[in-house]
Amino acid sequence: MQLATLKQRIAFDDLKKRLMRNVGLRLLAFAIAVGFWIFVNAGERGSVIQLTVPISYRQLAPGLVIVNRPPDFVKIEVTGTRTLLSLLDPERIALRLNLNGVVNGQADIRILPTMFNTPRGTTVTRISPDQITLDVDHIMSRDVPVHLTTQGKPSSGYTVSNVDIKPATVTVIGPSRAVLPLTQVNTEPFDVEGLTNDADRTIDLADTDSAIRYGAERVDAHVDVSEVIADREFRSVGVDVQNCDYRFRLEPHSGSVTLRGPILKLKTLDKKGLLFVDAKDLEPGSHELPVQVNLPDGIQLVHETPDKVKLRMYHTRKMTTADEHPS
Repeated sequence: MQLATLKQRIAFDDLKKRLMRNVGLRLLAFAIAVGFWIFVNAGERGSVIQLTVPISYRQLAPGLVIVNRPPDFVKIEVTGTRTLLSLLDPERIALRLNLNGVVNGQADIRILPTMFNTPRGTTVTRISPDQITLDVDHIMSRDVPVHLTTQGKPSSGYTVSNVDIKPATVTVIGPSRAVLPLTQVNTEPFDVEGLTNDADRTIDLADTDSAIRYGAERVDAHVDVSEVIADREFRSVGVDVQNCDYRFRLEPHSGSVTLRGPILKLKTLDKKGLLFVDAKDLEPGSHELPVQVNLPDGIQLVHETPDKVKLRMYHTRKMTTADEHPS
């Protein structure tokens, strides 16, 4: 009996020693096992994330173009385990819309959860926007006149009298709704500030609708700059008597005249000597003579008054200039 009790005590002491051996490692292993269990169970719990997913539009029929600005991204809400959700890449589940079959006009496309390539165990529960509207138009081209846009003003007394553009028209390509209303294509500004002579430059076409493109990007422009033509009235212009050696009386002895020509030349024109009558080969007596206008080069007559004057020539020859207008 005592022998059996002794054996039991020895066995218990041996077991106790074994259990106390490497107790630290045993506790560490136990902690790792518990942590792994917690991690696995936490990862398997349901979770929700939001992703911004890019959209691409493909296989639109040739000759068609999207004229509105559909979204480039769509926001989705995905549920699943945290482990699976952490592996989601927005670029890999990008939405690729096949536009084969879309025709000219407006098209509404519903976005469904099944369109996203998400892994098993996850579900797309929310999409924003869940519908995309496409405005589709057919592409056309036509030739449109080019209009030269000028900037500034020529020097005082000068004006732009004519412009010449080569090519005079340009091919415009784009959606029909943008191309059809065009009556002209404008250029970038051609600066004419202070010009007194003709000018030649190469000018870019102005950017307008980004959906439109041109068959040519630049044109050659020639600008004719000429003097401003205007009318000017000269009043109380004395009428000169030419080729007369006799004393005379002239009625009326002055008149008015309206001339047309370059405004700068008209401003500096001296009215003295503008109107005259010719008494060459005339004998003393009374004469009715037409009033003539001494026109400088580049000047035209618009109107004069009077058109005739009465010249009375005396038999006494002129002696001095002061004797030409006796009282």
